[in-house]
Amino acid sequence: MIMNGITIEPTCPESAMEKRADVTYPEVVHETYFSTTTGLDRGANVVLPPNYDASKKYPVLYLLHGIFGDEYVHLRDGERKLLELLGNHAADGTAEEMVVVLPHMYASSDPNQQPAFNPEAVKPYDNFINDLVTDLMPFIANKYSVYTDREHQAIAGFSMGGRETLYIGFTRPDLFAYMGAIAPAPGATPAQDWAMKHEGQMQEDEMTFAGKDFEPKVLMVCCGSKDGTVGQFPLGYHNIMERNGVAHTWYEVPEADHNAVAIRAGLNNFLRAIFK
Repeated sequence: MIMNGITIEPTCPESAMEKRADVTYPEVVHETYFSTTTGLDRGANVVLPPNYDASKKYPVLYLLHGIFGDEYVHLRDGERKLLELLGNHAADGTAEEMVVVLPHMYASSDPNQQPAFNPEAVKPYDNFINDLVTDLMPFIANKYSVYTDREHQAIAGFSMGGRETLYIGFTRPDLFAYMGAIAPAPGATPAQDWAMKHEGQMQEDEMTFAGKDFEPKVLMVCCGSKDGTVGQFPLGYHNIMERNGVAHTWYEVPEADHNAVAIRAGLNNFLRAIFK
């Protein structure tokens, strides 16, 4: 299976995620920005390429976390191998050097509100699109030397972050030419899962780029073949897009559950396919 010129690897090879003595790995900087969307200060981690040079511009990937996560979870879980994947692929010339932004996606105006499995508690995740576009992206563009055109901006996420990636990507294709949803959670379209009823951020027939000025160069959806958390919902998104004539790549990660194995596999393929 080919995606934007690269061959899909069903699982992440050891060589892509091992720590190597000959590779310098990215630096992580924690930032705080004021969100006019929430009225609060919010945090984000920014992953900078080795030898980041403010005199040149970099493409940027916004990488979203799952439910109950924050801006640290992709780094805190050492099994996801984000820094190793970025460093090794850049060193080997198999992916572009890029800035990666890890937001805290729970965009609530109430600092005491916490995520939970009910409709009211997940609304701040759906509000993240406003914080992202109005507050976080301008902050990153002002602070770091990144491109701001859609050809150099990507968005991806795991689980709830995958759901929001789909919603943001279909809503604002003018901003992102690359979308990656890894084990996306239900709720981008109407659904009922084991936890709650989801009204849907968009109707199934709205999951399309028909009639819009832009569509992505890469739209990847993947999921572990043994995902016991989101189950068949990622396949459901694939089926909706098939019916709607949306060009995309769908595959399963063999034997993976809702875990770092699926995340590594998805990131390995997405990083190699974007910004080309």
